[in-house]
Amino acid sequence: MDCINRKILDQISGKWSIMVLTMLGYGPHRFNAIKKQLEGVSQKALTDTLRKLERNGVVDRKVLPTSPVGVEYELTALGQSLRAHVIALYTWTEENGDEITRAQAAFDERAA
Repeated sequence: MDCINRKILDQISGKWSIMVLTMLGYGPHRFNAIKKQLEGVSQKALTDTLRKLERNGVVDRKVLPTSPVGVEYELTALGQSLRAHVIALYTWTEENGDEITRAQAAFDERAA
């Protein structure tokens, strides 16, 4: 696989990236709203994820004229073209989570 493809896939398919892209697929969200929804994400991890997605052109960052200043994120046109694929992957994990958990337990049992 071409090196650039590997780099792009690494940046848009990370654990937090998929979750952020899934959320933003349903509309713009403010930073704190994203953080509240993503259980376990640190502020640094979320900031880094959003910056990578913005750098890759799939997320747009808008500073809101509020007091205190707020920041809102939304998918760009490029991000919208990725939306269906991300949601399909997320849906697949929801639909197959129990089966995967059973497979993991069986593997761990055999390995012990």
